[in-house]
Amino acid sequence: MSRYYYYLILINMVANVIASVPAILLHNHKNGSVSAMILAVVAGTILITIYTRFFIAFPGITLPDLLKKTTSKWFYNPFIFFLALMWFVAGLITLATFSFLLIRFLTPEMPLFQISLTIILSVIFGCLMRTERVLYTIELILLISFPLILYIFFKAYTSDSLEWDFVKEAALYVNQFPNVNSFSSCFFLFLGVVNLFIFNRFFTKKQNFNWKHISLIGFISTLTLFTTYFIPIGFNGFENIDDLVYPWISTSDSLRMEFFMIERLLFVFLLLYLGIAFLSILIHWHVSFEFLKFVFNLEKIKFKGFKIGKYIPIPFFIGASLLLIGKLNEYQLLRYSNFFYDTLILFFPLLIILFIFIKRRMKYAKQEKQN
Repeated sequence: MSRYYYYLILINMVANVIASVPAILLHNHKNGSVSAMILAVVAGTILITIYTRFFIAFPGITLPDLLKKTTSKWFYNPFIFFLALMWFVAGLITLATFSFLLIRFLTPEMPLFQISLTIILSVIFGCLMRTERVLYTIELILLISFPLILYIFFKAYTSDSLEWDFVKEAALYVNQFPNVNSFSSCFFLFLGVVNLFIFNRFFTKKQNFNWKHISLIGFISTLTLFTTYFIPIGFNGFENIDDLVYPWISTSDSLRMEFFMIERLLFVFLLLYLGIAFLSILIHWHVSFEFLKFVFNLEKIKFKGFKIGKYIPIPFFIGASLLLIGKLNEYQLLRYSNFFYDTLILFFPLLIILFIFIKRRMKYAKQEKQN
Protein backbone atom coordinates (compact mmCIF):
# COMPACT_ATOMS: atom_id res chain seq x y z
CA MET A 1 0.00 0.00 0.00
CA SER A 2 1.05 3.58 -0.63
CA ARG A 3 2.51 5.48 2.32
CA TYR A 4 -0.18 8.12 1.87
CA TYR A 5 -2.80 5.52 2.74
CA TYR A 6 -1.13 4.98 6.11
CA TYR A 7 -0.99 8.74 6.69
CA LEU A 8 -4.80 8.92 6.59
CA ILE A 9 -5.15 6.13 9.13
CA LEU A 10 -2.29 7.21 11.37
CA ILE A 11 -3.29 10.87 11.69
CA ASN A 12 -6.81 9.99 12.80
CA MET A 13 -5.39 7.66 15.45
CA VAL A 14 -2.68 9.95 16.77
CA ALA A 15 -4.71 13.18 16.71
CA ASN A 16 -7.23 11.75 19.15
CA VAL A 17 -4.66 10.71 21.75
CA ILE A 18 -4.90 14.18 23.26
CA ALA A 19 -8.55 14.89 22.42
CA SER A 20 -11.76 13.53 23.97
CA VAL A 21 -11.04 9.83 23.40
CA PRO A 22 -8.75 9.29 26.44
CA ALA A 23 -11.12 11.31 28.65
CA ILE A 24 -14.03 9.03 27.66
CA LEU A 25 -11.96 5.88 28.18
CA LEU A 26 -10.63 6.95 31.57
CA HIS A 27 -14.05 8.10 32.71
CA ASN A 28 -15.16 4.46 32.34
CA HIS A 29 -11.92 2.94 33.61
CA LYS A 30 -13.78 0.63 36.02
CA ASN A 31 -16.71 -0.06 33.70
CA GLY A 32 -15.38 -1.94 30.70
CA SER A 33 -12.87 0.34 28.95
CA VAL A 34 -10.19 -2.37 28.67
CA SER A 35 -12.49 -4.94 27.09
CA ALA A 36 -13.96 -2.20 24.86
CA MET A 37 -10.48 -1.42 23.53
CA ILE A 38 -9.85 -5.08 22.71
CA LEU A 39 -13.19 -5.35 20.94
CA ALA A 40 -12.55 -2.08 19.06
CA VAL A 41 -9.18 -3.33 17.77
CA VAL A 42 -10.87 -6.40 16.28
CA ALA A 43 -13.90 -4.54 14.87
CA GLY A 44 -11.82 -1.58 13.65
CA THR A 45 -9.27 -3.75 11.86
CA ILE A 46 -12.07 -5.69 10.15
CA LEU A 47 -13.72 -2.43 9.06
CA ILE A 48 -10.44 -1.06 7.67
CA THR A 49 -9.90 -4.30 5.74
CA ILE A 50 -13.38 -4.23 4.18
CA TYR A 51 -13.25 -0.54 3.26
CA THR A 52 -9.73 -0.79 1.83
CA ARG A 53 -10.55 -3.84 -0.29
CA PHE A 54 -13.65 -2.09 -1.62
CA PHE A 55 -11.78 1.00 -2.83
CA ILE A 56 -8.86 -1.06 -4.17
CA ALA A 57 -11.38 -2.54 -6.60
CA PHE A 58 -12.06 0.96 -8.01
CA PRO A 59 -8.69 2.75 -8.28
CA GLY A 60 -8.91 6.50 -8.74
CA ILE A 61 -12.71 6.65 -8.26
CA THR A 62 -14.32 8.52 -5.35
CA LEU A 63 -17.46 7.42 -3.53
CA PRO A 64 -19.58 10.28 -5.00
CA ASP A 65 -18.59 9.16 -8.51
CA LEU A 66 -19.49 5.56 -7.70
CA LEU A 67 -22.85 6.63 -6.27
CA LYS A 68 -23.56 8.74 -9.35
CA LYS A 69 -22.96 5.71 -11.57
CA THR A 70 -25.00 3.25 -9.52
CA THR A 71 -27.78 5.14 -7.71
CA SER A 72 -30.43 7.75 -8.42
CA LYS A 73 -29.94 11.47 -7.90
CA TRP A 74 -32.69 11.64 -5.27
CA PHE A 75 -30.55 9.29 -3.15
CA TYR A 76 -26.95 10.24 -3.68
CA ASN A 77 -27.27 14.03 -3.41
CA PRO A 78 -28.92 14.08 0.08
CA PHE A 79 -26.68 11.22 1.20
CA ILE A 80 -23.46 12.98 0.16
CA PHE A 81 -24.68 16.23 1.73
CA PHE A 82 -25.20 14.30 4.98
CA LEU A 83 -21.64 12.97 4.69
CA ALA A 84 -20.39 16.56 4.21
CA LEU A 85 -22.06 17.59 7.47
CA MET A 86 -20.60 14.57 9.27
CA TRP A 87 -17.06 15.34 8.12
CA PHE A 88 -17.53 18.99 9.09
CA VAL A 89 -18.55 17.96 12.62
CA ALA A 90 -15.56 15.59 12.91
CA GLY A 91 -13.21 18.46 12.08
CA LEU A 92 -15.12 20.82 14.36
CA ILE A 93 -14.63 18.51 17.36
CA THR A 94 -10.86 18.59 16.87
CA LEU A 95 -10.92 22.36 16.32
CA ALA A 96 -12.93 23.02 19.48
CA THR A 97 -10.80 20.66 21.57
CA PHE A 98 -7.54 22.32 20.61
CA SER A 99 -8.98 25.81 20.95
CA PHE A 100 -9.91 25.02 24.56
CA LEU A 101 -6.49 23.44 25.11
CA LEU A 102 -4.61 26.48 23.81
CA ILE A 103 -6.58 28.98 25.84
CA ARG A 104 -6.15 26.90 29.00
CA PHE A 105 -2.45 26.03 28.75
CA LEU A 106 -0.65 28.26 26.21
CA THR A 107 -2.53 31.50 25.54
CA PRO A 108 -4.86 32.18 28.49
CA GLU A 109 -5.07 35.92 27.72
CA MET A 110 -6.15 35.46 24.11
CA PRO A 111 -9.92 35.39 23.40
CA LEU A 112 -11.34 32.02 22.35
CA PHE A 113 -12.83 33.66 19.25
CA GLN A 114 -9.40 34.83 18.08
CA ILE A 115 -7.75 31.45 18.68
CA SER A 116 -10.47 29.57 16.82
CA LEU A 117 -10.49 32.03 13.92
CA THR A 118 -6.70 31.78 13.53
CA ILE A 119 -6.85 27.98 13.28
CA ILE A 120 -9.88 28.08 10.96
CA LEU A 121 -8.27 30.48 8.50
CA SER A 122 -5.08 28.43 8.32
CA VAL A 123 -7.10 25.27 7.65
CA ILE A 124 -9.68 26.72 5.26
CA PHE A 125 -7.20 27.73 2.59
CA GLY A 126 -5.61 24.30 2.85
CA CYS A 127 -8.99 22.73 2.18
CA LEU A 128 -9.17 24.50 -1.16
CA MET A 129 -6.04 22.74 -2.42
CA ARG A 130 -6.17 19.76 -4.75
CA THR A 131 -6.27 16.37 -3.07
CA GLU A 132 -2.71 15.44 -4.01
CA ARG A 133 -1.39 18.71 -2.55
CA VAL A 134 -3.25 18.03 0.69
CA LEU A 135 -1.45 14.69 0.90
CA TYR A 136 1.91 16.33 0.22
CA THR A 137 1.22 18.85 3.01
CA ILE A 138 0.35 16.00 5.35
CA GLU A 139 3.62 14.26 4.57
CA LEU A 140 5.70 17.40 5.13
CA ILE A 141 4.21 18.19 8.55
CA LEU A 142 4.38 14.55 9.63
CA LEU A 143 8.07 14.33 8.75
CA ILE A 144 8.72 17.31 11.03
CA SER A 145 6.49 16.50 13.99
CA PHE A 146 6.05 12.76 14.17
CA PRO A 147 9.63 11.79 15.17
CA LEU A 148 9.43 14.23 18.09
CA ILE A 149 6.06 12.83 19.16
CA LEU A 150 7.54 9.32 19.10
CA TYR A 151 10.41 10.60 21.24
CA ILE A 152 7.94 11.99 23.78
CA PHE A 153 6.18 8.63 23.94
CA PHE A 154 9.57 6.95 24.39
CA LYS A 155 10.32 9.33 27.28
CA ALA A 156 6.97 8.42 28.83
CA TYR A 157 7.58 4.67 28.62
CA THR A 158 11.09 4.95 30.06
CA SER A 159 10.33 7.54 32.76
CA ASP A 160 10.94 6.66 36.42
CA SER A 161 7.62 8.34 37.24
CA LEU A 162 5.69 5.67 35.33
CA GLU A 163 4.25 3.24 37.87
CA TRP A 164 3.57 -0.09 36.17
CA ASP A 165 1.64 -1.29 39.22
CA PHE A 166 -1.12 1.18 38.33
CA VAL A 167 -1.10 -0.16 34.77
CA LYS A 168 -1.41 -3.74 36.02
CA GLU A 169 -4.27 -2.73 38.29
CA ALA A 170 -6.12 -1.13 35.37
CA ALA A 171 -5.56 -4.23 33.22
CA LEU A 172 -7.31 -6.40 35.83
CA TYR A 173 -10.64 -4.85 34.76
CA VAL A 174 -10.45 -6.68 31.43
CA ASN A 175 -13.24 -9.01 32.62
CA GLN A 176 -15.80 -6.18 32.66
CA PHE A 177 -18.45 -6.07 29.94
CA PRO A 178 -17.38 -3.64 27.15
CA ASN A 179 -18.67 -0.12 27.68
CA VAL A 180 -20.55 1.27 24.69
CA ASN A 181 -19.14 4.82 25.01
CA SER A 182 -15.59 3.51 25.39
CA PHE A 183 -16.03 1.22 22.41
CA SER A 184 -17.39 3.99 20.17
CA SER A 185 -14.55 6.37 21.08
CA CYS A 186 -11.96 3.66 20.34
CA PHE A 187 -13.77 2.73 17.13
CA PHE A 188 -13.48 6.34 15.94
CA LEU A 189 -9.67 5.97 15.90
CA PHE A 190 -10.01 3.45 13.06
CA LEU A 191 -12.15 5.65 10.84
CA GLY A 192 -9.27 7.39 9.09
CA VAL A 193 -9.81 4.85 6.31
CA VAL A 194 -13.19 6.39 5.44
CA ASN A 195 -11.38 9.44 4.07
CA LEU A 196 -10.80 7.22 1.03
CA PHE A 197 -14.30 8.37 0.04
CA ILE A 198 -12.48 11.32 -1.56
CA PHE A 199 -8.77 10.55 -1.30
CA ASN A 200 -9.17 7.39 -3.37
CA ARG A 201 -8.87 9.64 -6.44
CA PHE A 202 -5.15 9.90 -5.63
CA PHE A 203 -4.63 6.12 -5.69
CA THR A 204 -4.99 5.59 -9.42
CA LYS A 205 -2.81 2.48 -9.51
CA LYS A 206 -3.94 -0.89 -8.22
CA GLN A 207 -2.81 -1.27 -4.61
CA ASN A 208 -1.69 -4.44 -2.89
CA PHE A 209 -3.37 -5.12 0.44
CA ASN A 210 -2.72 -8.42 2.23
CA TRP A 211 -2.44 -9.92 5.71
CA LYS A 212 0.92 -8.18 6.32
CA HIS A 213 -0.70 -4.76 5.93
CA ILE A 214 -3.63 -5.84 8.10
CA SER A 215 -1.25 -7.08 10.81
CA LEU A 216 0.68 -3.80 10.72
CA ILE A 217 -2.51 -1.77 11.14
CA GLY A 218 -3.63 -4.03 14.00
CA PHE A 219 -0.26 -3.64 15.73
CA ILE A 220 -0.20 0.16 15.37
CA SER A 221 -3.78 0.51 16.60
CA THR A 222 -3.14 -1.73 19.63
CA LEU A 223 -0.03 0.25 20.57
CA THR A 224 -1.88 3.54 20.11
CA LEU A 225 -4.78 2.49 22.33
CA PHE A 226 -2.44 1.04 24.96
CA THR A 227 -0.50 4.32 25.05
CA THR A 228 -3.67 6.43 25.07
CA TYR A 229 -5.22 4.61 28.01
CA PHE A 230 -2.56 3.02 30.21
CA ILE A 231 0.24 5.62 30.19
CA PRO A 232 -1.87 8.39 31.86
CA ILE A 233 -2.91 5.84 34.48
CA GLY A 234 0.73 4.92 35.09
CA PHE A 235 1.62 8.56 35.76
CA ASN A 236 -1.50 9.79 37.56
CA GLY A 237 -2.76 6.73 39.41
CA PHE A 238 -5.84 4.57 38.91
CA GLU A 239 -8.43 5.68 41.44
CA ASN A 240 -9.02 9.34 40.52
CA ILE A 241 -7.88 9.32 36.90
CA ASP A 242 -11.46 10.00 35.71
CA ASP A 243 -11.32 13.47 37.31
CA LEU A 244 -8.81 14.71 34.70
CA VAL A 245 -10.30 16.60 31.74
CA TYR A 246 -7.11 16.30 29.67
CA PRO A 247 -5.22 13.24 30.95
CA TRP A 248 -2.39 13.49 28.45
CA ILE A 249 -1.69 17.11 29.36
CA SER A 250 -1.03 16.10 32.96
CA THR A 251 1.05 13.18 31.73
CA SER A 252 3.24 15.27 29.41
CA ASP A 253 3.72 17.84 32.19
CA SER A 254 5.26 15.07 34.30
CA LEU A 255 8.06 14.62 31.75
CA ARG A 256 11.29 16.62 31.68
CA MET A 257 14.06 17.12 29.11
CA GLU A 258 17.10 17.89 31.26
CA PHE A 259 19.43 18.95 28.45
CA PHE A 260 17.02 20.83 26.19
CA MET A 261 16.30 24.57 25.97
CA ILE A 262 12.68 23.87 27.01
CA GLU A 263 12.68 21.60 30.06
CA ARG A 264 8.92 21.06 30.40
CA LEU A 265 7.70 18.75 27.66
CA LEU A 266 4.17 20.08 28.01
CA PHE A 267 4.85 23.06 25.73
CA VAL A 268 6.68 20.97 23.12
CA PHE A 269 3.93 18.36 23.25
CA LEU A 270 1.16 20.93 22.72
CA LEU A 271 2.90 22.63 19.81
CA LEU A 272 3.61 19.33 18.09
CA TYR A 273 0.06 18.15 18.56
CA LEU A 274 -1.21 21.46 17.23
CA GLY A 275 0.40 20.45 13.93
CA ILE A 276 -1.27 17.02 14.08
CA ALA A 277 -4.60 18.68 14.91
CA PHE A 278 -4.16 20.99 11.91
CA LEU A 279 -3.73 17.93 9.68
CA SER A 280 -6.76 16.19 11.16
CA ILE A 281 -9.01 19.22 10.60
CA LEU A 282 -7.52 19.74 7.13
CA ILE A 283 -8.34 16.18 6.07
CA HIS A 284 -11.89 16.24 7.44
CA TRP A 285 -12.79 19.63 6.02
CA HIS A 286 -11.14 18.95 2.67
CA VAL A 287 -13.36 15.88 2.32
CA SER A 288 -16.38 17.93 3.41
CA PHE A 289 -15.54 20.62 0.83
CA GLU A 290 -15.27 18.00 -1.91
CA PHE A 291 -18.63 16.51 -0.98
CA LEU A 292 -20.26 19.94 -1.16
CA LYS A 293 -18.60 20.69 -4.50
CA PHE A 294 -20.10 17.50 -5.87
CA VAL A 295 -23.62 18.06 -4.51
CA PHE A 296 -23.97 21.70 -5.60
CA ASN A 297 -21.71 21.60 -8.70
CA LEU A 298 -19.65 24.42 -7.23
CA GLU A 299 -16.97 24.09 -9.89
CA LYS A 300 -19.45 25.37 -12.51
CA ILE A 301 -20.35 28.57 -10.64
CA LYS A 302 -18.50 31.51 -12.20
CA PHE A 303 -18.47 35.28 -11.94
CA LYS A 304 -16.98 37.22 -14.87
CA GLY A 305 -15.13 34.10 -15.97
CA PHE A 306 -13.63 33.46 -12.54
CA LYS A 307 -14.60 30.27 -10.67
CA ILE A 308 -16.02 31.39 -7.34
CA GLY A 309 -18.01 28.28 -6.48
CA LYS A 310 -15.36 26.61 -4.37
CA TYR A 311 -15.22 29.69 -2.11
CA ILE A 312 -18.94 29.69 -1.31
CA PRO A 313 -18.74 27.21 1.64
CA ILE A 314 -16.00 29.24 3.38
CA PRO A 315 -18.24 31.78 5.20
CA PHE A 316 -20.58 28.98 6.29
CA PHE A 317 -17.69 26.95 7.71
CA ILE A 318 -16.25 29.96 9.53
CA GLY A 319 -19.59 31.24 10.83
CA ALA A 320 -20.89 27.84 12.00
CA SER A 321 -17.58 26.95 13.68
CA LEU A 322 -17.26 30.22 15.59
CA LEU A 323 -20.93 30.17 16.61
CA LEU A 324 -20.80 26.59 17.96
CA ILE A 325 -17.44 26.98 19.72
CA GLY A 326 -18.68 30.19 21.35
CA LYS A 327 -21.73 28.40 22.76
CA LEU A 328 -19.98 25.21 23.94
CA ASN A 329 -18.01 24.58 27.10
CA GLU A 330 -15.59 21.71 27.68
CA TYR A 331 -18.16 19.51 29.39
CA GLN A 332 -20.70 19.95 26.59
CA LEU A 333 -18.01 19.29 23.98
CA LEU A 334 -17.14 15.99 25.64
CA ARG A 335 -20.80 14.98 25.92
CA TYR A 336 -21.65 15.84 22.30
CA SER A 337 -18.44 14.18 21.06
CA ASN A 338 -19.49 11.03 22.89
CA PHE A 339 -22.90 11.12 21.20
CA PHE A 340 -21.27 11.67 17.81
CA TYR A 341 -18.95 8.69 18.30
CA ASP A 342 -21.91 6.50 19.32
CA THR A 343 -23.71 7.19 16.03
CA LEU A 344 -20.66 6.20 13.99
CA ILE A 345 -20.51 2.63 15.31
CA LEU A 346 -23.83 2.01 13.55
CA PHE A 347 -23.46 4.20 10.48
CA PHE A 348 -20.15 3.07 8.99
CA PRO A 349 -20.68 -0.69 9.39
CA LEU A 350 -24.09 -0.29 7.72
CA LEU A 351 -22.40 1.37 4.76
CA ILE A 352 -20.95 -2.04 3.90
CA ILE A 353 -24.42 -2.93 2.59
CA LEU A 354 -24.22 0.06 0.24
CA PHE A 355 -20.75 -1.06 -0.89
CA ILE A 356 -22.11 -4.50 -1.79
CA PHE A 357 -24.87 -2.85 -3.82
CA ILE A 358 -22.38 -0.56 -5.63
CA LYS A 359 -20.05 -3.45 -6.39
CA ARG A 360 -22.84 -5.51 -7.92
CA ARG A 361 -24.12 -2.59 -9.98
CA MET A 362 -20.62 -1.80 -11.27
CA LYS A 363 -20.03 -5.45 -12.13
CA TYR A 364 -23.36 -5.61 -13.97
CA ALA A 365 -22.59 -2.38 -15.87
CA LYS A 366 -19.20 -3.76 -16.90
CA GLN A 367 -20.79 -6.95 -18.21
CA GLU A 368 -23.38 -4.95 -20.17
CA LYS A 369 -20.64 -2.83 -21.70
CA GLN A 370 -18.70 -5.93 -22.79
CA ASN A 371 -21.79 -7.43 -24.38
